[in-house]
Parts: sequence; C-alpha cells; structure tokens
Amino acid sequence: MFRPKLLFTSLAALALGACSPQDPQAVTSAAIAKQVILPTYSRWVEADRQLAVSALAYCQGKEDLDTARADFLHAQRAWAELQPLLIGPLAEGNRAWQVQFWPDKKNLVGRQVEQLISADTPVDAASLAKSSVVVQGLSAYEYILFDQRVGLADDTQKARYCPLLTAIGERQKTLAEEILKAWNTQDGMLAQMTKFPNQRYADSHEAIADLLRAQVTALDTLKKKLGTPMGRQSKGIAQPLQAEAWRSEGSLKSLEASLTAAEAVWDGVDNKGLRGLLPSSQKPLADKIDAAYAASLKLFAANQRTLTDLLSDDAGRKQLDALYDSLNVVHRLHEGELAKALGIQLGFNANDGD
Repeated sequence: MFRPKLLFTSLAALALGACSPQDPQAVTSAAIAKQVILPTYSRWVEADRQLAVSALAYCQGKEDLDTARADFLHAQRAWAELQPLLIGPLAEGNRAWQVQFWPDKKNLVGRQVEQLISADTPVDAASLAKSSVVVQGLSAYEYILFDQRVGLADDTQKARYCPLLTAIGERQKTLAEEILKAWNTQDGMLAQMTKFPNQRYADSHEAIADLLRAQVTALDTLKKKLGTPMGRQSKGIAQPLQAEAWRSEGSLKSLEASLTAAEAVWDGVDNKGLRGLLPSSQKPLADKIDAAYAASLKLFAANQRTLTDLLSDDAGRKQLDALYDSLNVVHRLHEGELAKALGIQLGFNANDGD
C-alpha cells in the first residue's frame, strides 16, 4: 500500500528537479562560448579569408598597397580581439605563435623572412606550415607590407616577396578555419563549455576558472605589450621596436581591441558574463570593474597619436603612463578581488617567468 506513495514522491522529486534553476556557472559558460567567443572566432576567420584574397589580389596587381595594408590591419584587429579568449585549441600546440610572433627581441621576423626569401626555394602554404612559426603569421606579413627595407614599390622586389605573402595569407586562413571547426565538432570546445562533466572540465566551475585565467593572462600581456616599448623592463629606456605592431603603427589599436574583447567576457550578452556571477552583495566590486574598464577604454579612445609618437615627448609618455596604470587596475581587479569573489584559484599564468 506504500508503493503508490513512493511513486508519487519520486515523480514529484523529478518534477521539482526539472523546474529547479540551472547551474548559473554552466549557463554563463555556455552563454560566453556561444554569444561572445564563437562570434569573435567567426570574425577572425572572415578577416583571414579576406587577408588571403587580399594577398593574391595585391600580388596580381588588382589591389594597391594601401588596400592590402588596410586588410592586414583588419586581420590584426580580429586577432587582437581573440587575446582574452585564448582557451581550447588556439591556446595549445604553439598555435598562437603561428598567428603572431611576439615578443621579437632580436628581430627574428626580419631576419628569418630575408633568409627564406634568399633561399630561392618555392614557398607555398603547405611548405610554410612546416617552417618556423616566426615566418608563418601576421608579424611576417606586416614586415613584408610595411618595412621600408623591403621596398615593394620596385616590381622586382614585389615579385620576390609575393609568394611568401600569399602563402602567409593562405596559411592564416587555413589555421583559422581549422580552429573554428575544432570548436564546433561534436566534442569540441563549444560542447565542453556547455555540458558538464566532459573530458576537459569536471564541472562548470572549472570552465569559468579557465575563462578567468585567460582573462588575467591576457590583461597581464596587454601591460607587457605596452610596458615593454615604454621601457618598463629596461630601466626607463624606451624600446619602440619592441611594440607588437610597430611597423604598421597598429600597437595601440590592437591593445584597445583586446581590452574591448575582455570587457565583452566580463559583461556578456544579456548580463550572462562573468559580471553576472557576482551576487548582489558584490555590487561594489562589479561597479569598480565596470569603472576600470570604462576609464581605460576612454583613454584609448581619446588618444589620436601612435605609440612611437607618444614615446617621443614628455606629454606623450605621461599619456602612456596613464594608459598603463589604467590597464594595471583592470588586471589587478581580475587577478585579486574577482578571482576571490568567484572562488577561483588562479595559480601561475602563461606570462610567469617572462
């Protein structure tokens, strides 16, 4: 006579379970993956497809140098937006270095491009994929298009460098497409950030921790990308040639794009970012992080000068100091108070020991 009661109790429990709210960290992880990360990766793929088309068009004389350079800067920006989103396949197997080689303390990019060009061996995307990462990516592409020593105005010089330029464009397109495909496979990163447990994450908290670690590492890297040319690692002596995109003067725009992407992970879409995981009692912290992003991005938006130009006078160096300090505030808030509020142990990041 107790069996119907037990059955009713079990069904009631199941019904309650079905109606219970979802794990907020799982919801946030899935939302960031679908609404922030994947769209950014898709823009990167489209930019690299355009880069491959652009290289070919330029080398066939169907596109001028200014257009080719603009397409490079578009691809560079798309890559910069991925910096705070480097989890999964792009963060593994040395792939990020295949996209951009930085820091380049010994001008390996220029030296190895010249060695490859002088070798007089045929270069295509397949052979390039087996070459040094130094010559595979955007840094080498930038060298060809922007370095004054290359001299693309001369048709003979253009003919020498164009096979490598088109190979890099094709290589970057293929790499980007492979990464996006890996995200969307049955057991790829999108699935791993959506359903738990899986082969990568035991639970949703691990996924959120991975996201925050990527954020903290990226924000720390932004400080290094700005601080290194400012001379913060060289006793105050400016090192403008250590900026990540000094030849194209795109360094500050890249930093701004990366910071904007980091803010997108923080905000999320429909408040389904890291910010939404903070309880109402942590509103003061959320407000502090909001204000830190706003202050730093305002400084970037207000600046109209290049990094090299800013390094040339006292007023410019003060502006750079203010930018660096603003990035430091954002970084420290994520590394310290946000990690603590979310119960995340960060451990070492990819820059430790640099």
